[in-house]
Amino acid sequence: MEVEAVYLRMRHRLLCSPGQTIRIKDLAQLVGPEDVIQEIGHMIVHKITVQDKTIVIIDLMEVLKTIRKKIPLLDIQTVGTPQTIIEVQYKRPKITGVYFVIVWILLFIGAALAIMNFHEDVSMQQVHQKIYYLVTGRRNDYPLLLQVPYSIGLGLGMVLFFNHIFKKRFNEEPSPLEVEMFNYQQDLDQYVIMNENKENEKKAHDD
Repeated sequence: MEVEAVYLRMRHRLLCSPGQTIRIKDLAQLVGPEDVIQEIGHMIVHKITVQDKTIVIIDLMEVLKTIRKKIPLLDIQTVGTPQTIIEVQYKRPKITGVYFVIVWILLFIGAALAIMNFHEDVSMQQVHQKIYYLVTGRRNDYPLLLQVPYSIGLGLGMVLFFNHIFKKRFNEEPSPLEVEMFNYQQDLDQYVIMNENKENEKKAHDD
């Protein structure tokens, strides 16, 4: 009788708690005979300890070794990424209202200074004065008719650009900041995987 194959696909990232036991069903998606899937899914691959710190890399080979120990003749077909990144989440102290206000004020002042310095570098006030003169034919050192709408539009433009106002989104399209954060996370994951591979090669060479 022909043995039906089991298809295994490693998850890219997994969030875990300290002391949690990691089983294959947590690390991978499995497709195959239900009884075999149940048996494989409950196999233990790793247990999170304090020594693991915040990041653990589980390689596909480690998962396959765990399966082969109990079911040596099983036909396993692998798909997708060869590693799963486990991020260990520790309890973080709650942010108090005072701390939140202080951080908010610092960010607000920093952003305001950055915008003002940019406007000073490009001589935005002189630009407004020239535009006011071209439109009205009169000189005005403080063309508030242009500066006030410009300031309001600048704030609204930033809200629309980042596609967020507090926790509310305007549409499903990701904001440029979210895209940059995604790219940063991808680069960080790649670095962690490469660094883990180098550490494993070093340990094997020392042994």
